[in-house]
Amino acid sequence: MAIGERIRSARRMSGMSLRDLAQKVEVSATAISKYERGLNVPSSGVIIKLAKALDVRPEYFFRPNKISLTDPVYRSRASLPERHKRAIQERVKDFVERYMDVEYLLGEVIRFDLPDNINNINRSVSSLDHVEDVAFGLRQAWNLGQGPIESLTEVLEEKGIKVGMIEGYEKFDALTCWANNEIPIIVIKKDIPGDRQRFNLAHELGHIVLKCAREVDPEKAAYRFAGAFLAPDSAVRFELGQRRRRLDLYELHLLKHKYGLSMQGWIYRAMDLGIISASVAKSLFRVFRERGWHSREPGDQFPSEEPGRMKRLVLHALAEGIISEARASELLAMPLEEFKEKEAKEHEGFPVGIHS
Repeated sequence: MAIGERIRSARRMSGMSLRDLAQKVEVSATAISKYERGLNVPSSGVIIKLAKALDVRPEYFFRPNKISLTDPVYRSRASLPERHKRAIQERVKDFVERYMDVEYLLGEVIRFDLPDNINNINRSVSSLDHVEDVAFGLRQAWNLGQGPIESLTEVLEEKGIKVGMIEGYEKFDALTCWANNEIPIIVIKKDIPGDRQRFNLAHELGHIVLKCAREVDPEKAAYRFAGAFLAPDSAVRFELGQRRRRLDLYELHLLKHKYGLSMQGWIYRAMDLGIISASVAKSLFRVFRERGWHSREPGDQFPSEEPGRMKRLVLHALAEGIISEARASELLAMPLEEFKEKEAKEHEGFPVGIHS
């Protein structure tokens, strides 16, 4: 990728206009436009100013392009502005490039492979009930059993799915896309309750796994898959029984903390599996809306997850002397000291150092 394209990508990541960037770099908008179109090459001094203004390291502008992304499929609560979509797409591309770079440096590339039939269950679904079978088959194929999944993020990363997180976009929830038409990417919103994160991850996994017939709504199928993957049929019946006239709200809260599926998700599972009637579910959902629990459920929140594999790979490469501290900073997209400070806030003051 030429340096001009890198400048454009970084500008889109930041959400800046040509004029905004020109003011920060103290050049004209015309000059920025010429840089981006490859008509002029910025001097080393301008490169440094561009890096500072765009919050990237100077090395970013010289990184070779190794990936192409399919158009992302967004899941959002309302329409995302086009400039936000462009910014998110560039941030996803940057994240995947860095992730793949460190994988190749260590020879730790995980190939994603999902056959059309999972444990003799066809991924081409013709009904929502068939979605339950696919979710069950995938859990069997991945040796997950039928109980709670401790870390859904770790499971997905171990299977070759790149998982990223983005903050700063209120209307954004999640997206799915493919890198080089072979690597599935799921990016979800950061700093939201863990049960919502996990549902978003499982929902996007549904879009990757399921092949919906024309008569099946892909969104409804992905919703059903997410619930079935996080709380399988057998687990739900074990916890709730075969038939219920009512569900206790604190019971649902405890189940949320056991399985990482929201209280409302448990209501849907009970209704989908015929354990409660639609009218019982409707009355429960009315309580959630009246009390404002539909957006933030009551009680302590389920802990959020964060992808960890890429960080571990970078630290591995740094400890073995495969990369320098400067290269580690580039791969982590932040200075090493800043990375240590950020991690220390989450891990009671550790790490005090990266390597000896």
